[in-house]
Amino acid sequence: MIGAVPAFLALTFGVTALLYASVGFGGGSTYSALLALSGLDYRLLPLVSLACNIVVVTGGSIRFARSGVTPWRKALVIVSLGAPASFVGGLTPIKEATFLTLLGASLVLTALTMLLPVRDSVNGSATRLARWMPLAAAPLGYLAGLVGIGGGIFLAPLLHLGRWHEARGIAATASLFILVNSLFGLAGQMLKNGPDLFGTAINAALPLLLAVVIGGQVGSLMAARLLPPKWIRWLTALLVLVVGARLLAGV
Repeated sequence: MIGAVPAFLALTFGVTALLYASVGFGGGSTYSALLALSGLDYRLLPLVSLACNIVVVTGGSIRFARSGVTPWRKALVIVSLGAPASFVGGLTPIKEATFLTLLGASLVLTALTMLLPVRDSVNGSATRLARWMPLAAAPLGYLAGLVGIGGGIFLAPLLHLGRWHEARGIAATASLFILVNSLFGLAGQMLKNGPDLFGTAINAALPLLLAVVIGGQVGSLMAARLLPPKWIRWLTALLVLVVGARLLAGV
């Protein structure tokens, strides 16, 4: 059972959603870590985090689709490989120590991936490396369902590295990947833990969902205009690194 949500935790969720949405991601791993540090039952963490992910990236995915930048044929290949694995990840039983270690390690890796340079364009046809990029979708999908992340924050740097598509197309694909993985991972978590536990988690976490709705909208519409995207990525990476290191230190 979750008690009343502290105002500071809701504020932190809102800021996290703002930062992640401004660079095209959902923030699921950081939500899980913040909840773990707050002492919440670890079985509830993916349920709340994946729900928050869905709230944050739905708007971005719709905007990308409406603007015509989503490379649907290529993106659907990646999504179709990641989604079933995310469902299986959600169904997989996991011990608390293993869960927290994986979560902390994924946060540190997230921070490092956010520091990688983003390519603004693709030169010529897809490289040989780009053709192998979809293979990363399944393991990232599994991790998404297991610990409550979307996986897009790991996928995007790989796609940039392989010059899989131009920058906006990669951002659109990562957003769609996060959305679908979160839906399938949440379904797996619900089957594993039961709908009653999900209902308990979501009802008590409504202030957090409201916070990420507000933060996600502000982030996607305004933050990138107020600060250079590079600064936002660095600030987000710093936040994620601190939370991940703190989480690992307590395992």
